[in-house]
Amino acid sequence: MDIGAYFKDPEAVATVVAAKPSAEKLTFVGDVEAGKAKAAVCAACHGADGNAMVPVYPKLAGQHEQYLAKQLADFKAGPDGRNDPVMAGQVAMLSEDDMQNLAAYFASQKATPSAVESNVVGEKLYQGGDATRGITACIACHGSTGKGSALAGFPTIATQNVDYLKSQLAKFRDGSRNNDMNSMMTGIAAKLTDEDIQVLSEYMSSLK
Repeated sequence: MDIGAYFKDPEAVATVVAAKPSAEKLTFVGDVEAGKAKAAVCAACHGADGNAMVPVYPKLAGQHEQYLAKQLADFKAGPDGRNDPVMAGQVAMLSEDDMQNLAAYFASQKATPSAVESNVVGEKLYQGGDATRGITACIACHGSTGKGSALAGFPTIATQNVDYLKSQLAKFRDGSRNNDMNSMMTGIAAKLTDEDIQVLSEYMSSLK
């Protein structure tokens, strides 16, 4: 799929908006039970089941397995992937199998609902973008319910912690996070204001 075509073709974007997300069969590449055993060290920040209680940390529960595996690999790659000193230390001794198993375990868990109320301004920007500023609608990649696409590599952002969403959009904007596919998020986030980031994060978190 050429996602660039969706950005340029309003009818194609409308098709994505109208489409209902298809149910994905929960089968995993990694070993869920092996991942569960490895996940004990992750619980302090991300929760035993991947539902982080501390707002600055991401919920991992229900995230796409291959997306999670890629993030772990990127953290291990360091500045050449996704630069984070804390996570770099956590993944340093993990094998590829360990990372895949961890990804499978957290993907198998269910994300807890967010208590954040929907944001009308954020909804408008998420669903329609802002053509005058060249901001693409988030719905084109992350879908109407914020579940993204496992096959395309677009993450679930629904129910995610607001503070974490804000921090990641800010990092994409300033370039301190740049492990996005084809620099898509970097390019979009560069056009967002602080207010845009706030309202978008609230709306995305409110999605079910």
